Amino acid sequence: MSLVDTIRNTFVPIHKEGYPFIAGFAVATLILGYLWGPLFWIGLILTAWCIYFYRDPQRVTPTDDKLVISPADGLVSAVGPAVPPRELGLGDAEMTRISVFMNVFSCHINRAPVRGRISTIVHKPGKFLNAELDKASAENERNGLVIESPNGEVAVVQVAGLVARRIVCWVDESNSISIGERFGLIRFGSRVDVYLPQGFVPRVAVGQTAVGGETVVAEFGGAPSAPLVRIS
Repeated sequence: MSLVDTIRNTFVPIHKEGYPFIAGFAVATLILGYLWGPLFWIGLILTAWCIYFYRDPQRVTPTDDKLVISPADGLVSAVGPAVPPRELGLGDAEMTRISVFMNVFSCHINRAPVRGRISTIVHKPGKFLNAELDKASAENERNGLVIESPNGEVAVVQVAGLVARRIVCWVDESNSISIGERFGLIRFGSRVDVYLPQGFVPRVAVGQTAVGGETVVAEFGGAPSAPLVRIS
């Protein structure tokens, strides 16, 4: 590996969605610095944070159809039964829901938890409650996708949060999507819910840190068991 490759691999790519915001922060920093010197350093820190927020690292994704991969970086905030959003047309029966909460320092690129065909995409306006609250799944603004996977219909829902005011989705209905493929992001701090049909068994516990596109959050056809955890 050459020195150029080493330097290139050291820096995490920035998603193009972030370019306008980074430019805006940079221009504001120059203006504030012109008005009063100390404000330049505050603006510089905020610009660096904006660059960090829009990072888009490569991920190594398992491609086994039995596995469900975390759709986002963050903290697993809920694992258990829940009724999926009505607008997705999945019925009133409870499904297994796994929620991943992203704070303002998390990587906010969202990835498909399974492969399949996207049969439904529905955006629903709503509130901007703290995304860590359980009721945020039902009351907050959200964008839901239903993916027809090899093991049944799986829903992934982008949920806006207290600070998040913009949900971005790059895919369309009838598109095919690969497991781990990028499909959107949420600005700035939010949550992603995955709803799984019968046959899937959770493989994560509440409080665990998940890595989008890499962490296995559930498995199809596995033996039911409560995750064993140890905090150290």
